[in-house]
Amino acid sequence: MSDSPTFTNGGDEPVGATLARWRKRRKISGQSLGEQVGMSQAKISRLETGVSDPDPHDVRLIAEGLELPADEVDRLVTLAERSGDQLTDWHSTEPNLLNQQQFVRQLEAPAREVRVFQPAVVAGLLQTSEYARAVLSAYRTELADDLIADSARAVTEAVTARMRRSEVLDDPDRQFTIVLTESSISNQMCPPAEMLAQITRLREVARQSNVGLQIVPDTARWPFPPLHGFELMGDRHVMVDLMNGSIVSRGGRRTVRQYRRVFDAIELIAVSEIDTILDRHERTYIQMLSEAVV
Repeated sequence: MSDSPTFTNGGDEPVGATLARWRKRRKISGQSLGEQVGMSQAKISRLETGVSDPDPHDVRLIAEGLELPADEVDRLVTLAERSGDQLTDWHSTEPNLLNQQQFVRQLEAPAREVRVFQPAVVAGLLQTSEYARAVLSAYRTELADDLIADSARAVTEAVTARMRRSEVLDDPDRQFTIVLTESSISNQMCPPAEMLAQITRLREVARQSNVGLQIVPDTARWPFPPLHGFELMGDRHVMVDLMNGSIVSRGGRRTVRQYRRVFDAIELIAVSEIDTILDRHERTYIQMLSEAVV
């Protein structure tokens, strides 16, 4: 007689439900199992009932704690990994400028660690209001003809929302690692005076203990083409920049791992001593400002 629990739906049963069947077959309580594998009973309950997505590492711990056959352990772990892959679902963010900022803020809110890479412009969390206005104004072209008249107001609302997003940097219990390219500083998105204010803002944020700001110098050799900017929000979400907005991967663990590896590789060619780079571009914008006055 097989030692496997009886499946009700031909092997498509969720991993958590399968683990619950094995636990009941072994006559072990969720509390006892939790103590054995170092998890809370509540966590095991969430996994078994499908409230939480099955993490492959947790599934292996539980399956081995239940003393399942090795092939069954491997099968359940594989199913958990595939479950994470199935959650890799790219969604476009809100098309409205204001709604998009609010949507991203909601995604960032629960993340204790945020990693951002921007190859072309200063990251949104670091932008001054005037720099943000210049960047967001570029998206007015996506508005329908009958909305062009309201586009200035739409940009103003979006700028205000973006400034609210940046308040999260003041939370000392959260960690931010932000990598820019030197090109993001040299790309002139607004008048020289505003670019100087943006550089000052970068210096201020870089002094915060919970923010690691790094820059990839122009002279760095890239391990791969920096095709687009992205933001990693904890281990659950990746947001990727597009010309007409952004797309978000919600919960795809493989996607998150891939982008984390990319981010780690970029960090290797970035420098944390950014003052020399900022000084160089600051002098350039000061020169541009003085020439404009003459």
